[in-house]
Amino acid sequence: MALCRDKGIELVASIGGGSALDTAKLVAYLAKTPDRLDDIYGVGLAKGERLPLLLAPTTAGTGSEVTPIAIVTTPTTEKKGVVAPRLLPDWAILDPELTLGLPAHVTAATGIDAMVHAIEAYTSKHKKNPMSDQLARQALTLLSANVRTVCADGSNLEARSQMLLGSMLAGMAFANSPVAAVHALAYPIGAIFHVPHGLSNALVLTQVLRFNLPEAEGLYAELAPIVDPKSQGMSVGQRARLFVDAIAAICRDCNVPASLADVGIARSDLKKLAEDAMKQTRLLVNNPREVSFDDALAIYTEAFGNRAAA
Repeated sequence: MALCRDKGIELVASIGGGSALDTAKLVAYLAKTPDRLDDIYGVGLAKGERLPLLLAPTTAGTGSEVTPIAIVTTPTTEKKGVVAPRLLPDWAILDPELTLGLPAHVTAATGIDAMVHAIEAYTSKHKKNPMSDQLARQALTLLSANVRTVCADGSNLEARSQMLLGSMLAGMAFANSPVAAVHALAYPIGAIFHVPHGLSNALVLTQVLRFNLPEAEGLYAELAPIVDPKSQGMSVGQRARLFVDAIAAICRDCNVPASLADVGIARSDLKKLAEDAMKQTRLLVNNPREVSFDDALAIYTEAFGNRAAA
């Protein structure tokens, strides 16, 4: 930030994944204001001026190019967020050619991350609204229809384009209707064990969806036809369960690691993960079902086994 001031920088541009884009948001803001980063963690605390900001994503995942959110890992291995309208970029450039070189495992993790944004925006307990619903549904339609294709054939420019558009729409959805327990439980995995964010989400996704079924059954049933046309004509409960199974199948088909153990997490680590997840109150409050420490520990314990098991 001092360099920006000393050199008279007039604009911040970032080309990269979600972390790069989030960093650019904070640089643009902190270079223009006397605020300290530690003072603006939370919602609505960044109220000063910032430099003009242009973002171009190289992954179809975070949707950061259209959100007023920046997530960072602190020196104490916590994931913290700055959420404020001031962080919303001035320009976003979606160029699918920037995503062509993305390896299959990164394509899968980021694509599933974007799907989680759409799902959690649609089922968010707070601020769910008709606009975010339509954005989430369209995002999930594009993402679920193309994620297998881009994982199998990363050179498919049309599928890459559809993924990038879906990711952006999902970002717009959760910017208006915030994410919940999947992200809350994913953050400690990434912060403590340096597992990429999208993969962290994927590792707990199916378990959180199952946990939420008692409260989110109707909403999952509404999303089911998007990911599996066979759900037509089924009961609400059947459609909801089919939705969870269809999401799990996408994770399997995209070769996402099957369990927490596969990314180097030990059973003895699960309690620490649950403790840190409970600190994510900004996210947990949005979950359709209340999550206790014991619930979080049970979800991690299930994810420690074979996630693909129905």
